[in-house]
Amino acid sequence: MKCLDHGYRWLFIAITFCGIAAVAHTSLQAEEGADGFTALFDGKSLDGWDGNPDFWRIEDGTITGQTTKDNPTKGNTFLIYRDGEFANFELQLQFRIVGGNSGIQYRSKEADKWVIGGYQADFDAPGQYSGILYEERGRGILAMRGNKVVINADGSKENVGQTTPEAEILDAIKKEEWNDYRVIADGNHLIHEINGKVTVDVTDNQVEKRAASGLLALQLHAGPPMLVQFKNIRIKKLTPNADEGAAAGSVEKKK
Repeated sequence: MKCLDHGYRWLFIAITFCGIAAVAHTSLQAEEGADGFTALFDGKSLDGWDGNPDFWRIEDGTITGQTTKDNPTKGNTFLIYRDGEFANFELQLQFRIVGGNSGIQYRSKEADKWVIGGYQADFDAPGQYSGILYEERGRGILAMRGNKVVINADGSKENVGQTTPEAEILDAIKKEEWNDYRVIADGNHLIHEINGKVTVDVTDNQVEKRAASGLLALQLHAGPPMLVQFKNIRIKKLTPNADEGAAAGSVEKKK
């Protein structure tokens, strides 16, 4: 093949470079989203996530956690998002569960390898705990579904109102099918929502126990065999609550 003239060769290189840059820019814009949400799961790999490969895998475009009779977990084990810690945010995802118990950890800390403690947006196959606010390895159940709760500085809890009636929440949850979970953490104000129904609304005033930021993780519970799946995991950074200070709204990326 005849070589390109020197001028044309540089023109070809410039056009190619611009094309690559344009694709990369479009790709970044798509990842962030016009609505301000960033995808935390690419639908095909566990990039950015870390968990025990004996229990976590990618299946049919979902993050899948599973235990079996022959492959149980001795304790609760977690798939941890490693590419950042989150403070004030809105998290949206879809989940499906068959048997057992699971949850979405947020503003959490790692107690041991793949072991997490902190706030949890709970859900389970029987529907006994779906939607509650639980603190793993901490204060336990902080709010049952259907309730608006204030946790006082001394740790005592007050029910100060209602969110959605419990029967309505349970009726909206689709067993062994896909459900939408939404979590809002804004300063010390925490809200859980399943399929458009607000399940809990909590104000945590116990300063020495509450968390302003931390890890995000997905739970696989010890006990009977179970399967849990997640997809469409997206997060949006919120403006810090004025009472919590500017630092509470940061999203720190690993360097």
